[in-house]
Amino acid sequence: MPTVQITETVLRDANQSLIATRLPYADFSAALEKLDAAGYYSLECWGGATFDSCLRYLGEDPWERLRRIRKACPNTKLQMLLRGQNLLGYKHYPDDVVRLFVKKSIENGIDIIRIFDALNDLRNIETAVDETLKNGAHASGTICFTTSPVHTLDAFAALAKDLKSMGCQSICIKDMAGIMGPQEAYDLVAAIKSKVDLPLVVHTHATTGLGFMTLLKSVEAGADVIDTAISCFSGGTSQVATETMVYALKQLGYTVDIDEKKLKKINDFFKPVVAKFLADGTLNPTVMQTKTDALVYQIPGGMLSNLVAQLTAQKKLDKLDEVLAETPKVRADLGYPPLVTPMSQMVGVQAATNVLVGERYKNVSKEIQSYIRGEYGKAPGPIDPELQKKVLGDTQPVTCRYADLLEPGFEAAKKELGSRAESEEDVLSYIAFPQQAEAYFDARDAKKKNTFTYSIEKVG
Repeated sequence: MPTVQITETVLRDANQSLIATRLPYADFSAALEKLDAAGYYSLECWGGATFDSCLRYLGEDPWERLRRIRKACPNTKLQMLLRGQNLLGYKHYPDDVVRLFVKKSIENGIDIIRIFDALNDLRNIETAVDETLKNGAHASGTICFTTSPVHTLDAFAALAKDLKSMGCQSICIKDMAGIMGPQEAYDLVAAIKSKVDLPLVVHTHATTGLGFMTLLKSVEAGADVIDTAISCFSGGTSQVATETMVYALKQLGYTVDIDEKKLKKINDFFKPVVAKFLADGTLNPTVMQTKTDALVYQIPGGMLSNLVAQLTAQKKLDKLDEVLAETPKVRADLGYPPLVTPMSQMVGVQAATNVLVGERYKNVSKEIQSYIRGEYGKAPGPIDPELQKKVLGDTQPVTCRYADLLEPGFEAAKKELGSRAESEEDVLSYIAFPQQAEAYFDARDAKKKNTFTYSIEKVG
C-alpha cells in the first residue's frame, strides 16, 4: 500500500477556523519540539490570517514568530498559505512587493508556500510561484474547489496542468467550505492524477461532516498528502482529527510515518489551551457544530460567523435565512466565484446589503465594483450583464493582469515609514496592514523606551 503523509494545521488553519487565529506564540511554544518530532510532512504555521492577527490582536511581530518556530522545528518543513497577488491582505499588490514578501518569508523559515487565487485566475499567482522557485522553496499550486455550472472536472484538471507548466512542485485541492463530497473528491483526485504526475495534497474542513469520508476517498484515488488537525483542535469549521485519520489509514494498510504516541503528547498539551479559550468565550461552541446548510449555500464557517456578527450588530439576525438564500444568487450574478477569502466576505456583505436595503444592488460595495471592473482577475463565468452595466456603464472591464497596472510599492512605503522601520520585514508588514503595523511599532517603541528607562534607574 502507498504512503500517505500528513500536514498538521493546528498552528494556522485549525486555530484560525475555531478561535479566529487568536493563538499566541506563548500558548504553543512548548509544543513545538513535540510537533517537530511527530513525523509530519509539514507544519502549516504561517500565512492566512496569522499575519494580521499577530499585529492586530496578539501584539506580536509575525516575522519574529516565524523565526522562533523555525528555530524550534529544525526537522520539519514549515508551510504557509499565500493569496497570490493579494499576499495576506485583501487587495492586489505590485510585483516588487509580492517578490520581496515571498523572498523574506523563505529567508525567515518557510519551506513550502501554498499559493492560491480566489478566482483560480492563475495570472494572479505566477509572480509568487516564480519567486518561490527562485529562492529554493517548494511552490504548491492550489485549486480552490467549488461547484457551479462552470466548474467541471475537465476545467479543474486543466488548471492542474497549467500549474505544473508554471513550475509548481505539487498540486493542492483547497476545499475551504468542506463541501467536497467523497465521490467528488475521488473523481477530482483521479482526474488530476491522470493528467499531472505531481504530488497531490487535499485540504478540506469538517464543517459539513463530510471531511473524514472525503479524505479517505481522496487517498483511495491517489492523494499523497492530507491536511488534518490534532484532535482537540479538530472538528466543526476546523479540519478532521489527525489521530483518527492516522489510525484509520494504518488499519487499512497504508503507510503513515507518524508516531501516534507523540500525537497523544501533542493533544494532551493542547487540551488545556482549548479549555482556556472555551472558558473565556473565544471558542464559541457553535463553530463545533456540523453545518449541513453549507452544502446548499457553500458558505465557509468563517464567512457564516461574519454574517451572523454583521446582522447581530444591526439587530437584524432574524434576516439570516434570507441572507443565506441570497448569497448563492449573488454568487451566480458574479460569475460563480469560489467563496474563499476575499470573495467570501465580498459576496456575503453584498448579499446582506441586498436583503437589508430591500432592493437588490441598490447599493453595490466598493469591493464588488472593483471585482466587476476586473481588478481581482477574470470571473470564472459570465457576470450578469445588467449588474455589469449598472456598475461600469459603457466602460470596459480590465482584461489584463491587474498587477501589470500597479506602480512598484516597496520604496515608497519604506520612505513613508522612515526610521520607524527596523527592517525590510517591517516595511512589508506596513504595506500589508498599515494601521495595525503602526500600532505594533508604537507599542514596540514604548516597550523599548520603558526597558531603557528601567535599566538606567537600575544602574543608577
